[in-house]
Amino acid sequence: MISLLLRLTCLVVLLAPPVVATELVRDLYIAEVPVTDRGAAELDKAAAEGLAQVLVKVSGTEGVLALPAVENALPVAREQMLQYSYTRATNADTGEQALAARVEFEPSLVRQLLATAGAPMWTATRPVVLVWVVKDGVNGRHFVNSDTDPELVAELARAFHRRGVPVRLPLFDLEDTASIDPDQAWSLAAGPLRAASSRYGATEILAGRVAMLSSGDLVGDWLQLSGNNRTERGVTRASRREFAQQGAALVAESMASRYALPVQPGANLTMTVSGVNSYADYASIVAWLESLEPIEQASVTSIRADVVSLQLTASAIARQLAPVIELNSRLAPVKAERDASEPLSYRWQN
Repeated sequence: MISLLLRLTCLVVLLAPPVVATELVRDLYIAEVPVTDRGAAELDKAAAEGLAQVLVKVSGTEGVLALPAVENALPVAREQMLQYSYTRATNADTGEQALAARVEFEPSLVRQLLATAGAPMWTATRPVVLVWVVKDGVNGRHFVNSDTDPELVAELARAFHRRGVPVRLPLFDLEDTASIDPDQAWSLAAGPLRAASSRYGATEILAGRVAMLSSGDLVGDWLQLSGNNRTERGVTRASRREFAQQGAALVAESMASRYALPVQPGANLTMTVSGVNSYADYASIVAWLESLEPIEQASVTSIRADVVSLQLTASAIARQLAPVIELNSRLAPVKAERDASEPLSYRWQN
């Protein structure tokens, strides 16, 4: 199961469509953990490790594991499992077949635990990250893809999957070649990277440069671009797995700080959307809103000309909810009509 999942994930990474923006992550509450046998002790360990993985994915941050309520819950995680099964998978390090436990947790119980712990919850609809990596080798610099370094591509897929973050590599076709070359990408210059990424519609860009030491370790740097913001992280003497994990962690923690919301009691919020000219528009808006976990219900209260007013039953306040709603690029915020008390005003873009 693990090796098949990884192969499929890598396939998705490599066969990216020309345009990406957000994706619904469907396996946030599932984890697969290596075990030595099918005994109760190993299952207890797998449940604890699996719940830890799930909590990190759902909250977006590894800091959740240090919260007292979470520390108390992990030793009894087996009691919270919804179901489990066993599978044989290929160990990424040894190539041997290894036993693994696939554990799944009830979403409502995970959300309740996060609320008790005072931790945030990140909606399952998440921005897709476009990743450019350049490797410096004996034959010069080249982009990392499934042909030039399949092991690093596999580790990137595994690291991003573990953090619950959708990821794509560029197509590396003629258009990409004309837009940016390996030397430009190696410099981690934001301008060329943003320009080359524009065709993909990605709002989150991760660029890496890496070189291999004689010892087999990697050294390099990661750069994350989000809007006009940039964040950098250096990596020294790391394995491929560690290098990939640091890149995935950099992105996950940054995005979670913007999109993960504190779990709060339900509130009724007003939202208006102009430019709604058909039933299909209306249905798309309501479906999008109700697909977001913090929104329990989206009800239309009035329709005047092309303006639809809605009441949202949500577990977040308006200013916290707005960045999540705006992950849908067709909902353009109407800035001029916003004030501190009522920020949820949008125009639907066809």
